[in-house]
This record gives sequence, C-alpha cells and structure tokens, in this order.
Amino acid sequence: MPEGDIVWYTARRLHEALAGRVLTRSDFRVPRFATVSLTGQPVTEAVSRGKHLLIRTGGGLTVHTHLKMEGSWRVRPAGTPITESHRIRVILANAEWQAAGYQLGVTEVVRTAREDRITGHLGPDLLDPDWDDGRLREAVRRLTADPDRPVAEALLDQRCVAGAGTIFAAETLFLGGVDPWRPAGSVEDPGALVELARRLLDASKTKLDQVTTGDPRPGRQFWAYGRAGRPCRRCGTPIRRGQQGPPGQERVRFWCPNCQE
Repeated sequence: MPEGDIVWYTARRLHEALAGRVLTRSDFRVPRFATVSLTGQPVTEAVSRGKHLLIRTGGGLTVHTHLKMEGSWRVRPAGTPITESHRIRVILANAEWQAAGYQLGVTEVVRTAREDRITGHLGPDLLDPDWDDGRLREAVRRLTADPDRPVAEALLDQRCVAGAGTIFAAETLFLGGVDPWRPAGSVEDPGALVELARRLLDASKTKLDQVTTGDPRPGRQFWAYGRAGRPCRRCGTPIRRGQQGPPGQERVRFWCPNCQE
C-alpha cells in the first residue's frame, strides 16, 4: 500500500491539473457510480488525507479514491491516447489535462459536506500543513491507548496516526532505536517517535515535489526496509525480516536486532 508521501504527491499532481478548471469529461467505470456525471463542474481542489485522495468540485461533490495496493493516477495532456483502458476506474478531464485512475481500491462520489464519514476515523495526519502540538498530543494518545500493542502495529494503524506505511514505520523505528515488537506503552518518548515519522515523511514529500517525470522515488536507499539479510548500515548486524499482525492481516517488518531494543 502506498505511503503517505506518494498519496500527497498524487494529490499535488491532480490539483495542478484539475483545480480551477471545468470538467469536460467525467467517466466512472464502477457500477455504483457509472451514471454519475460531473461534466460542467469546476474542480476546486485535490487534497490528501492520510492515504485517501479527495477531489472536490464546485457542485459540493467529492471524488474519493484510495490507491490500496495496486492503484495509481496518471495525468496526461488532454487528447493523449489512453492505454490499458480495462484497468481504469475513473477519468476526469478538462480542456488541458486528463487524469485517469487505474486499479483504484476505492472509487466513489460523496457529498463534500459528508467527507467525515470517510476520513473521520483517521488519526492526526502526519503531513497535515497545520500540524501543531495539539495534533501531536492526540497522535501520542492514540498511539499509546492500547499500551500492550506492538508499537509497529500502532504506528501503522491509520486510526492512530495517518500517513505512515510499512516503509516509513520500518525507517522510523530503526532511526528511533525501537524494536517493532516493543509494547507501545513502554516506548520512552512516543512523541519523539511521532515527530520522527513526520519529519521523514515531510522530507520525502519535499524530494517528491521536485520530481516532474518518471519514478517519483529514484535511487531511494533505506536504513532497514527491504534489506533483510544485508548488514546494518550502522553496526553490520544482518537486518531481520518478519511478519507481524493479527492472522490474515500480517505486515512485513524489517529491523536490526542490535540497534533496535
């Protein structure tokens, strides 16, 4: 599942292409919304909320999508031939640009005034531009609400903090020196851990913001994620890989048994 920085980057590209322009094409290829047309409506903005994408229109409607595991949005100049059309779930276009959503895990249209039913359960968004001490305190409260829960599980739970995925959970815990299985309630400074995750996502967001074409994560190197069996960049101990989570909801973990306690 994409990390919050990728979702933020996608929202930014959609906003640049669609916001302030009137839709000339609206094509929903999911049964429930196949007859919905937003043609003629102006797009006011496209934003991310955790891992959710919200494209709002002047007509008081919001196109809500979630990339899940396989989804993506492709933005191209209007009139560009569309490929792999069988994988498309929605197309939104104006006189200059067209945006096609491929294999989206969620595609729906809701009233903007009722967006809370989609995102209201989420914890504080690590990429919220209005991040402040109040949001930090709320994130810590949610992260430690179940003190016996493994901290990696809590950090990945979007109801605690929104935006971190498997990659940034692994990197945050490595740089924080925290074992993924440590109970959340025993973490000495959970606030510092949340701030570290936020800084990592924000730094990645800044790098993505400088990308105009191609892979948004060129040459990315990690401390722990994806490095199972390879020597730790700090101490040389082989990085471990394991599964964690309730049956059927296991997620992969990468950590250094020496650097993370």
